[in-house]
Amino acid sequence: MNIFELFAAAQNMERSGDRAGAIALYQQWAEENPTDPSLHACHFNLGTLLLNAGEVHSALLAFNESVRLRPDFMPSVISLGSALERLGQMDLAISYWRQAVNQLSTVASDTVSYKVTALKQLARVLTQQQQVADAEEMLRLSLDVAPYNREELQHWLNARQRLCKWPVPSPVGPIKPAEMVAGMAPLTLAYYTDDPMLALAVAANYCRRDVGWPETFKTSADFEGRRRREDGRLRIGYVSSDLRGHAIGYLTSEMFSLHDRSRVEVFAFFCGFQMEDPTMLRIRGSVDHWYDINGLDDEKAAALIEELGIDILVDINGHTKDARTRMLARRPAPVIINWLGFPGTAGSPYHHYIIADDVIIPPGSERYYSEQVMRLPCYQPNDRKRVVSPKVPTRADCGLPEEGTVFCCFNGMQKLTRFTLERWVEILRRVDNSVLWILAAGKESDGRFLELMAAGGIDPSRIIFAPYAANADHMARYPLADLFLDNSPYGAHTTASDALWAGVPVLTVPGRGFHSRVCASLVMAAGIPELVCLDPREYVEKAVHLGNDRPALLALKQKLLALRGQSVLFDTDLFVRSMEDLFDQVWSEWEAGQLPVPDLTNLDTYLEIGSAFDHDLEEFAFVADYEERYRARMAHRHALTPQPYDTRFWLRPE
Repeated sequence: MNIFELFAAAQNMERSGDRAGAIALYQQWAEENPTDPSLHACHFNLGTLLLNAGEVHSALLAFNESVRLRPDFMPSVISLGSALERLGQMDLAISYWRQAVNQLSTVASDTVSYKVTALKQLARVLTQQQQVADAEEMLRLSLDVAPYNREELQHWLNARQRLCKWPVPSPVGPIKPAEMVAGMAPLTLAYYTDDPMLALAVAANYCRRDVGWPETFKTSADFEGRRRREDGRLRIGYVSSDLRGHAIGYLTSEMFSLHDRSRVEVFAFFCGFQMEDPTMLRIRGSVDHWYDINGLDDEKAAALIEELGIDILVDINGHTKDARTRMLARRPAPVIINWLGFPGTAGSPYHHYIIADDVIIPPGSERYYSEQVMRLPCYQPNDRKRVVSPKVPTRADCGLPEEGTVFCCFNGMQKLTRFTLERWVEILRRVDNSVLWILAAGKESDGRFLELMAAGGIDPSRIIFAPYAANADHMARYPLADLFLDNSPYGAHTTASDALWAGVPVLTVPGRGFHSRVCASLVMAAGIPELVCLDPREYVEKAVHLGNDRPALLALKQKLLALRGQSVLFDTDLFVRSMEDLFDQVWSEWEAGQLPVPDLTNLDTYLEIGSAFDHDLEEFAFVADYEERYRARMAHRHALTPQPYDTRFWLRPE
């Protein structure tokens, strides 16, 4: 057979489930046609099959032979890098991808995808190796070639955030900053600005453009007649990629074991990184049923959840890494709840509820959420059995001064904005002998941060970088800090509850949106509402006052530790009972035919309006005329073409 007949025969075998037969067919053809000019393509297809089958060494040999036969065949060069990466040969993988990029210095329409793929692979691996500046450049080169690739654009913007490159949206080719903001991933937007109306519109756009609509999905009619079982229990399914040594795993570890099995039957559907660790083992042993759905495609995973008869499915990922949102879009359960993993609205037609509390979503702010808002005393659970290393370091061990105030912030560098940095600069200027203790983010990001602080007049020696540490060791070093300075707009979440557990006061200034108000919720639930500031000026003044008043800081620490056993934040029993009451309420609404329908009206228009604002110029959390700006622009748009009335800023006239 010729090469085209070979491809057709092998594809038919693979479609029928005979991958081994297809591999053998390619191998036989290669042996019998050693001089065929298309032999390189045969080896490439063979390598692809072998790689998909997990036979990485054999795939490497096949790709290598393809490259030997035709060095300019880019699919094989790129795939050879992928095989090397699977084998842990990162430097060699990078060298092959760079080779592909260099060979494609001038691209034609038929080779654009090859260059984009090679640049994307380079950026991904360089990011993993904390070579963020190089990764950012690879992504920029990719956008030069294919400017409207959404995934590359989203990763490029996030890389700029990690490098503290402001303004974050910077023109690349024909893409305007407003288009970049509209195309941001929801989590990237949360780091960028506190504009809850724009956050809702971006989330809805992400669901529409990046998640997409499934061909098949369930509706409420498909679950008609579903009622509580005779034993009275609800089947609750938690879907998450982070039920392991991750912030989510640390928060929820105790919660699962405290569920009342007379009220709920607990299912966990794990979709994350394949690595056993103590946190995963603890959670898996605390639920009634554990299912690893990594090996299941969306259709099969949804079918499993349907078959198990899950009543309420709790999405603990939202718009975060490794989420199974496409599977959720099939609606495998009557009720789907958005909770904890992503700090904001899902903006989807298939998430019916969002769990928060009165601080995170205060009454009157429901308009910024497509889901119906449900509230707990405090939306975040905590593990009172968390492990803290018995080996407590000294300040000297951590490079901290024995005297003077130690301000800290252990949030990721991507959460930093110029507005927060300016506040930190002023605080350090006005508190003599103080230092700022932050997490090391890699040589490039750390160097950029030092440059920015030096430009503000702060001696780089006053910035102390905390290297990565295992969670137990990190918790043991926390008490060395005097005061945690929260970021804005994306504040501390798990990092805040860790600090509060360790007795470190947290100073925060809440904004408008979910992600900017979580820290305030935690601080109030811990019993120190006096550290929730009204505006950025109070934040600076209070930090300066406390930084110069060591007895006041010590009193706050003692207060936190004294309240720890009775505060709402660390009352995990209260949290679980409240969560189960919430499940009962949600299910009662389902049985009464009152399941809320997510409201997505006018979100495409709000996306255009919100993305056109200059979020690098102003902190939208604190602009006084926020609502008026949206209303004025909606009125302007309505004058051009009538807009349907909604429940947000374009209300029907009375």
